[in-house]
Amino acid sequence: MSEGQLDAPPVTASADGPAGKRRRRFDPLPYLLVSPLALFIIALALVPAAFTIIESFFRVDALDPPTRFIGLGNFRRLFGDHVVLTSAENTLIYVLIGVGLSTVLGIAMAITLQHKFAGRSALIAILILPWALPGVVEGIVWSGIWNANTGLLNSVLTSLHMVDHYHVFLGQHRWRTIALIELVQVWQITPLSALLVLASLQNIPGDLYEAARLDGCSPWAAFRRITLPLARPGVAVAMVQAVIATLNVFDQPYVLNGAASTGSSVMVQTYFISFQNLDFGEGYALSLLITLATLAMSFCVVKLVYRTVEY
Repeated sequence: MSEGQLDAPPVTASADGPAGKRRRRFDPLPYLLVSPLALFIIALALVPAAFTIIESFFRVDALDPPTRFIGLGNFRRLFGDHVVLTSAENTLIYVLIGVGLSTVLGIAMAITLQHKFAGRSALIAILILPWALPGVVEGIVWSGIWNANTGLLNSVLTSLHMVDHYHVFLGQHRWRTIALIELVQVWQITPLSALLVLASLQNIPGDLYEAARLDGCSPWAAFRRITLPLARPGVAVAMVQAVIATLNVFDQPYVLNGAASTGSSVMVQTYFISFQNLDFGEGYALSLLITLATLAMSFCVVKLVYRTVEY
């Protein structure tokens, strides 16, 4: 060995190197910042959800105390209640009409707004208004259209001599009542669907459309092969929010149709069972079923529609 090698000090791992890497100090700041939101979610979502699950297996009736465990008794009574089953059928129709119509209209509106034009920003702002309005306000506004005595629709139809007398549009015929009520909700939820799909369309590179145009691709073919496949994440989210909104529809049926069973939804029946009949145990059970149905349908929509997009 050379003299320089004999005199060289032994190599030791630095305290900051891989062999002696210092342990990172615990930083409580991220946890302090997240804790208020976590506590808020636990207090307003998880605790009530757990309470609902537990109480759904008990007989909780303010007119028949005390609270007692009855197992699946509340669920058996729900499945034997003709009014509840009818409202469940109505809600399923609301879901089919609402999800399908709001998705189709949302895609059409998003494609219209995809390209910049004069007044586009103002049109988007106006588009948001129906979604921003509370459901009760929308029900009151549209009651002025459907009203049998002073409704705008009856006035227009009689003025055009299309009918010779005022008609009752809500409450008598089940299918017509459901269709008109769901039309009000579609008017509310479609703007959000359009904005969600529009957000996906904005991420599609324009080069793809230019290449398709050069290859002789028609607008319809470009829509099928480029727009629709690449917008599937936004379409899936739009459909999920429509499923949640239609499964939990309450304001529009209650304001427009009241207690009539022709257009009653499951959420309306939950309100009647819990706060009019004071049978909170059965109301908890029905709320739990609605929650499970919402999760199941949303999961199915995501699995069927959502696809990861890579450009």
